[in-house]
Amino acid sequence: MTQALRHLVSIDDFSVEEIRALFEKADHFAEHPRAHADLCPGMISASLFYEPSTRTRLSFESAMLRLGGGVLTAAEMKQSSASKGESLADTVRVVGGAYSDVIVLRHPSEGAARLAAQYSPVPVINAGDGAHEHPTQTLCDLYNLHVERGHIEGLDVVLAGDLKYSRTVHSFAYALARFGANIVCVPQAGFEMPDYVLRRLREEFGVEPIRADARRLGNLASDSDAVYLTPQKPHQLSLFTDARGWEVEHVDALYMTRPQTERHAGADTLKAEYPRLGKRSMAVESLRDAVVMHPLPRRDEIDSEIDSDPRSIYFKQAARGVPIRMAILGMLLGRSDLGVEPAPPGAEGIAVRVGGNPCPNPACISRTETRHVTPAFTLAGRVPLRAHCAYCSRELTFDWVGCSTSRHYHAPSAGDLRRVRPEHLVFFPDREAAEAAGFEPVARSRDGVSSGSPRA
Repeated sequence: MTQALRHLVSIDDFSVEEIRALFEKADHFAEHPRAHADLCPGMISASLFYEPSTRTRLSFESAMLRLGGGVLTAAEMKQSSASKGESLADTVRVVGGAYSDVIVLRHPSEGAARLAAQYSPVPVINAGDGAHEHPTQTLCDLYNLHVERGHIEGLDVVLAGDLKYSRTVHSFAYALARFGANIVCVPQAGFEMPDYVLRRLREEFGVEPIRADARRLGNLASDSDAVYLTPQKPHQLSLFTDARGWEVEHVDALYMTRPQTERHAGADTLKAEYPRLGKRSMAVESLRDAVVMHPLPRRDEIDSEIDSDPRSIYFKQAARGVPIRMAILGMLLGRSDLGVEPAPPGAEGIAVRVGGNPCPNPACISRTETRHVTPAFTLAGRVPLRAHCAYCSRELTFDWVGCSTSRHYHAPSAGDLRRVRPEHLVFFPDREAAEAAGFEPVARSRDGVSSGSPRA
């Protein structure tokens, strides 16, 4: 029986059970890395990297070679037909199938991997799409916690540095929440976790953000407004009354990130000294048992003087990227049965067929590549009506919502919108835009009932 085509665009594409099964496969590959050349003979992986990479690209290529397959590398896409104006959709249609059996894609536009998956005849693996997600790095990070701690649920994990633009942090936070870990955000001033990430953590995973008292982290958190993200229930959180917030006493893992200067807009500058780990930082009692992680490359945020500290595992972390990526490739290529139920398919994107692109994110693939891209959204709630971009996950911004069949527009909180089919929704930034498109306000009778209710 032919295996259904699957992609790894988001960490949500794998169930928790699948991730745990991947860890078991990775353990096996790590124990005998040279004993699996018979798993994928004759299969080819294509590396399409529109941005620089060292560890992700080389670890995927090493993984494929160790499985007995071959690799095609386009590590500098500026020298490819992309420089001639070829669309991403056309590139993956050509490279997938005849040229390769799987595509590993890195792209600067958020949602690029999801677009590629719509057109590719072979599995697409997201190796980083802008500041959006980096699911294979997340699987590597989770795998390292699995190896070092034996479990993930209930761990206290500190995320420090640039939390605004780090795609590895965003994916890691979602995954930690799914596994029931607690997260302590210690951001560089001005580079806090984005609101859309916090909102998703709250709505999808029941994670409650509360103020954190991070004084026990020493100089690591001296200039930071720390936040504690926990899946604990509100009644449990109500047991503490300290105005300074939840006290961080013990840390299981500390995840440092570099400043993502390649994604900072001109107005975003470092307003204070960037957090830095050194011997003094690591001497505080709360970090006594904490492993230090970093997705690499690093700059000055981790002193080389702690490289020899047994708690520093970032080089082990990078090395473990090979066995976990061997497990990912084997699974997606249908050569390794995990023996567990797959994750249910995510919500289908609903095409925006009337009106302009409502996504507010200038880095979204729906804005950076207009050919072969139809703007799309997923519904997040009906009353008030809320929606996310189906590509970059950013919440849409609009003041009015129209119905393309009735040609009336409504406030997002209008109950009438419950009866409008998703494909008939039209998003408008203001009243003027709605009326310029030929939509009219809903007239209401004295008893408050709409005289022009939308039709399904």
